[in-house]
Amino acid sequence: MHTGLMVPLSSPGVLRSLVEASSSGVSVLSLCEKGDAMIMEETGKIFKKEKEMKKGIAFPTSISVNNCVCHFSPLKSDQDYILKEGDLVKIDLGVHVDGFIANVAHTFVIGVAQGSQVTGRKADVIKAAHLCAEAALRLVKPGNQNTQVTEAWNKVAHSFNCTPIEGMLSHQLKQHVIDGEKTIIQNPTDQQKKDHEKAEFEVHEVYAVDVLVSSGEGKAKDAGQRTTIYKRDPSKQYGLKMKTSRAFFSEVERRFDAMPFTLRAFEDEKKARMGVVECAKHELLQPFNVLYEKEGEFVAQFKFTVLLMPNGPMRITSGPFEPDLYKSEMEVQDAELKALLQSSASRKTQKKKKKKASKTAENATSGETLEENGAGD
Repeated sequence: MHTGLMVPLSSPGVLRSLVEASSSGVSVLSLCEKGDAMIMEETGKIFKKEKEMKKGIAFPTSISVNNCVCHFSPLKSDQDYILKEGDLVKIDLGVHVDGFIANVAHTFVIGVAQGSQVTGRKADVIKAAHLCAEAALRLVKPGNQNTQVTEAWNKVAHSFNCTPIEGMLSHQLKQHVIDGEKTIIQNPTDQQKKDHEKAEFEVHEVYAVDVLVSSGEGKAKDAGQRTTIYKRDPSKQYGLKMKTSRAFFSEVERRFDAMPFTLRAFEDEKKARMGVVECAKHELLQPFNVLYEKEGEFVAQFKFTVLLMPNGPMRITSGPFEPDLYKSEMEVQDAELKALLQSSASRKTQKKKKKKASKTAENATSGETLEENGAGD
């Protein structure tokens, strides 16, 4: 796992730069390009002697605004989105070194100055999603079940009159695998509850915990926006008929293995757009569709990568969350959940047998744990 520990050095640093660069009048396409370029640049600086080692993007920079749920990462030929004052922005990206993956996502509002606060539904949904992530950090630990996390997420979101996005999954991470077999499901339908496998977390596992919460009903739909992010499905084989598709697919296999990639990464975007069609049709590639909640609603996302160490969970990625910027009239009422959120998430205090369930709830929601303080820059 040695190389994996280098990964977080780049992902929160890239994320922080993108948050700082996001302001009214800035294009989403330009930010996505900047994020991907920075990931390549940062990972290019390490393990230079290991010529064969692959490293770089584990999830292309996606910037989904307001009611857009996820995976918005436009091509040059797509309609861009220009950020404006008051937009709720979700930045999602992933980095890998030698196949060891670190994913991170963060939500913030454009143009909120120090001293002012976000209120109303934007504040509700951001607080709810952030507290869901904080609850998960304390529940994703050896011996616990994935269903405990699902239940906590529903309770936290509902206390802010919000809803987790239905059926979204958080995955176990393995070397070269972004979608491992163990998962945590959000807000499952009755059918999904039956089908979803219960799992127990174990020591030394790694998870990308991905929280997506909506101010609305929590149903994400494909609104026909072009899909630009795909990943190879290694279990599928098919003899491609078109020359363009074959050339495109061999480049995918050579450059990305089974990591998600964006069509923006190809020199000839037009050929990539043509080549992907046959590959996706025959399921050689899995699409990451751009999804939307109803117009007028807001969706917030927080994602972090956590290593399940023998002495407690170690979060290796997180965003620069500032709890004081968000003022909601609502709060978590459930006594058990409140106690959970007030408990310390740092590994050292767990070792000393709950030294104190110290730090107030507000501290528990500040989004920083001891092990992260050095991880981001």
